[in-house]
Amino acid sequence: MRVPLPPVPLPAEVAALAQEYAEGARTPTEPRNAATVILMRPSERGPEVYYMRRQVSMDFAAGMAVYPGGGVDPRDFDASVGWAGPGPAEWASRLGCAEETARALVAAAVRETFEESGVLLAGPSADEVVADTTGADWEADRVALESRELAMTDFLNRRGLVLRTDLLGVWDAWVTPVFEPKRFATWFFVAALPQGQRTRDVSTESSSVTWLPARVAAEQADAGELALMPPTYLTSLEVGTHADPEEVLATAASRSVRMFCPTAEPYGADWTLSVPPRLRDLLASRERG
Repeated sequence: MRVPLPPVPLPAEVAALAQEYAEGARTPTEPRNAATVILMRPSERGPEVYYMRRQVSMDFAAGMAVYPGGGVDPRDFDASVGWAGPGPAEWASRLGCAEETARALVAAAVRETFEESGVLLAGPSADEVVADTTGADWEADRVALESRELAMTDFLNRRGLVLRTDLLGVWDAWVTPVFEPKRFATWFFVAALPQGQRTRDVSTESSSVTWLPARVAAEQADAGELALMPPTYLTSLEVGTHADPEEVLATAASRSVRMFCPTAEPYGADWTLSVPPRLRDLLASRERG
């Protein structure tokens, strides 16, 4: 049995800074809404997940392995976007936010996944999904979306496509701790890689990409071989307890979320970041392993 370590160890100076925020001595930065997608495919070791290692030059999560995702763009609020699947009102109920915010989050999740992996969760109708997005014309549109020269609604309308919101599942919601200078309120979605589509190493924000079983990613993080932010680590740990993407999506189908903001808390003689109550047992089992 290994000696338990703080789940997310915090230097004493960071813990002291966190306490200043908790006491109201400092004003936290307002978080920006964002969406991220745990893109999955089956493997012999459970759900395999698409990870992107962020460029070390990035000003947020530099060098970390992350899921495709990013901040909500003002144009993601466009109510005229083609839509198939659960409506914005249902998403709002499950995401714990306003209906217009839910619409934008779902649109951002689909847009960011396409921008950063080449995978498009959309189709000509509610019963179809795009089968291949590897052509030069698709790549031109992806680049235009990424540079904000093209809006998601215009892209889909021109191609006669609708968002397949039924291909997404709700998983979690995290907001960056108050003591961080750059903050995001991020909703986590899950989705299976559509049949026929392939991921591509296309994002300008990543230095490399890889498919890894979620449980292996968590194990590599434990061994210091893979850098994961706490929400990504805990999500990988949890997704890795499931047998396949279908099981993950079945779990997500009945899930609703509330935004969780980690705080600094004592852990023996050290300090650590708090974790959602529902994940404490899972984290404890990792410490006992």
